[in-house]
Amino acid sequence: MPELPDVDVYIEHIAARTVGHALERIRLGSPFVLRTAEPPLTALSGLTVTRVSRLGKRIVLAFDVDGRADDELYLVIHLMVAGRFKWKPAGAPIPGKVGLAAFDFDSGTLILTEASTKKRASLHLLRGAARLAALDPGGMEILGSKVGAFAARLRSENHTLKRALTDPHLFSGIGNAYSDEILHHACMSPVKLTSRLTDDEIRRLHTSIHVVLEEWTDRLRKEAGEFPEKVTAFRPEMTVHGKYGKPCPRCGKPVQRIRYADNESNYCPTCQTEGKLLADRSLSRLMRGDWPKTLEELEAKKTEGRTKAAPAGSFAARAASFIPSRAPAPSPVPSPPSSVAPATKPKRTRADVAPSAASASTTTSSTAPAPKSKRTRADVAPSAAPTKRSSTRTRKRAES
Repeated sequence: MPELPDVDVYIEHIAARTVGHALERIRLGSPFVLRTAEPPLTALSGLTVTRVSRLGKRIVLAFDVDGRADDELYLVIHLMVAGRFKWKPAGAPIPGKVGLAAFDFDSGTLILTEASTKKRASLHLLRGAARLAALDPGGMEILGSKVGAFAARLRSENHTLKRALTDPHLFSGIGNAYSDEILHHACMSPVKLTSRLTDDEIRRLHTSIHVVLEEWTDRLRKEAGEFPEKVTAFRPEMTVHGKYGKPCPRCGKPVQRIRYADNESNYCPTCQTEGKLLADRSLSRLMRGDWPKTLEELEAKKTEGRTKAAPAGSFAARAASFIPSRAPAPSPVPSPPSSVAPATKPKRTRADVAPSAASASTTTSSTAPAPKSKRTRADVAPSAAPTKRSSTRTRKRAES
């Protein structure tokens, strides 16, 4: 999902191309992207964009209606996970498979796409600031905030650090990717509870948030070029996010992860959790006592598994017990040795098959039954007729 640095770079480029320009029309490639019915999209035709802003992870385009603030219209776009923007020449067509909508300005066309089978991106058209505020989850804007206000918001609810940073009701614009980078920069465990943080740890976390978000915003701004086309949460320059199994750039030890639902949290045990492996709910419950507690135990179990078979009662042995065993394939029967090479058999024709089969059946066993001859309809009718007459006589005798 595009997060604060990605959304801010999007806003800068969209504002540079749309503010002061009139929106001519909106074309929908999928009707499901529109989540409101009143006012209609045709109400924006001919209106001028006054500003482009961010509301959490949403992008808001404001349109002036005759200078009345109460009647101001807001076009709110939420990209969700796979939503992306493209800037094309005026009148460009909507892509067939991934295109959701096209916004035609007199300066060009802004196209909204979503490369996913789950269509989650949304489009809202709202009238008035009150309805716009109803979409705001209420998260705090961290950049530019004071340490005291940040500490009060962080301690307002007792959650793990990972959940607190990604909660849009607590903090605005931070998601799964940059929360991993922030916690690694601050050398803090993603599962540490916010109620147990000291004042020094909160100050260090506050500083890391500013450093990571500002650094990535500047980096994405430079990489965007004409327009940000390659917006992704997995970048080679990231330290831990999406780097499972790869060496940590700080200590060189392999990065680990915790999977939950459709998300995962990446961390370095050496730098963030004092060498302890965090329990992965998808595996630790299954492995139970076999779950390694440290990175050294994990490496030892990997080495042990490569060198010898799994011991009885271990996770590998229990997993192997669910695999059905296959019966060994029968070994081919060896042919008796012969010093004389077999003669080449002549090819048989259809005319030779029937006599040879009959002779084989007679020579194989003296007690073998003779082959039955085929019966015709003429042979069947006489044998069936007496049976029918006999049954009729029996019935008549019973009636008498």
